[in-house]
Amino acid sequence: MIHSNDTIISSSPSSYRMDWGRLISAKRLGMEEYHDPRHHTRSTFQRDYDRMVFSSPFRRLQNKTQVFPLPGSIFVHNRLTHSLEVSSVGRSMANEVSRSLRSRHADSPWVEKLIELPDIVATACLCHDLGNPPFGHSGEKTISTFFSEGQGLEIKPMLNDRQWADFINFEGNANSFRLLTHRFVGRREGGFAMTYSTLASIVKYPHSSLLAGEKGKFGYFESEEATWRKVASELGIPELKPGLFARHPLVYLMEAADDICYQIMDLEDAHKLRIVDHEELVELFLGFFDDSRKRQLRTMMEKLDDPNERVAYLRSSVIGAMVDDCARAFVDNEEAILCGAMEGELIENMSPVLREAYYNCSAKAWEKIYRAREVVDIEIAGNRIITYLMECLVEAVLHPERNFSRLLLEIFPKQYDVHAPTVYGRVQSALDHVSAMTDVYALDLFRKLNGDSLPAV
Repeated sequence: MIHSNDTIISSSPSSYRMDWGRLISAKRLGMEEYHDPRHHTRSTFQRDYDRMVFSSPFRRLQNKTQVFPLPGSIFVHNRLTHSLEVSSVGRSMANEVSRSLRSRHADSPWVEKLIELPDIVATACLCHDLGNPPFGHSGEKTISTFFSEGQGLEIKPMLNDRQWADFINFEGNANSFRLLTHRFVGRREGGFAMTYSTLASIVKYPHSSLLAGEKGKFGYFESEEATWRKVASELGIPELKPGLFARHPLVYLMEAADDICYQIMDLEDAHKLRIVDHEELVELFLGFFDDSRKRQLRTMMEKLDDPNERVAYLRSSVIGAMVDDCARAFVDNEEAILCGAMEGELIENMSPVLREAYYNCSAKAWEKIYRAREVVDIEIAGNRIITYLMECLVEAVLHPERNFSRLLLEIFPKQYDVHAPTVYGRVQSALDHVSAMTDVYALDLFRKLNGDSLPAV
């Protein structure tokens, strides 16, 4: 079984076993001929991390909604702070895994490669949300339904089944892979020229959009399939059946770090915004521990007068416990993971107490957070803004001869190929532009296109 955060795809058990010696590769996409195995001050994987921190797509995350509207007087998480925290948690988890696996495989010729796991996972965590559009997770659904329900239906006859599936299942994870690997206009071969291992470690759903299922999850667009196959081949990631690959093992660590931060940090934000009651959240977080540990935690909390500090203390304890247990679950299931036969996510393989407490947090987050008025309001506004921008920009790339289209094409960043030879390619250029926008830029452009905002005269 291949399990993901939102979908489960059945496959026959694989007789192929992936090899850590191949899975950890310092080769860079597009720069294979320049591969230098010598030791440098920074490892190749540390360079990946630094390259991402200094990149424009990563910086733009600071103005993209995570769950709650971007902060006013009370600071809540945006995509940037979320990604940094996921990276920190992922690194800690990978450190534990690396230590255990190096002990287990001490006699293997490739054992020293396992030292690189924390840097690979930390970078993958930084990258995991790069392809998400503005206005939170609902932005993905808005783009998908533009094609399946809206004006985008008109282009269906112009596409093959796979291309259409790419659009009606628009997926931020697949878009992250495209953003990192695609050769945009004026860019170098290989996109960001990241290492093969880092690229594979962000692909949560390693299959095409034709296998997206009801949840619409997949890992690469048709335009990047050849690149994904190249990466998978180099790393020895098996294709379990046509279009369906095993996951790179480190995906499990990236996914677990994301899941931990998403649920736990969202609840802390909700507490700051007084959407979740203090005692209610304390009880939820204490549910991760046995009676003895609960007494210790309560004793420590009595020394803290600030309710937010109490919650922060408990939150750090919860994350620490989950990091340790997810690392244990990874090591315990190493063989199944390497064979592409892992049953469930790492979260699902935690100890019963931790697993039940996490599910209780998830249920409370759905009840109190994801349908909260503040969240729904931003989704409604985001839906209207993204839909309108898609209508205008897709029409512009499909009908460049029209007067308004010519004006709109002038505002496209030059890196997007609005004159691609295929309809699929031209529509992708519009998607590239919209998905890269920050919330603030999208709102500003929406107002300008509606004539509600004019440049200063």
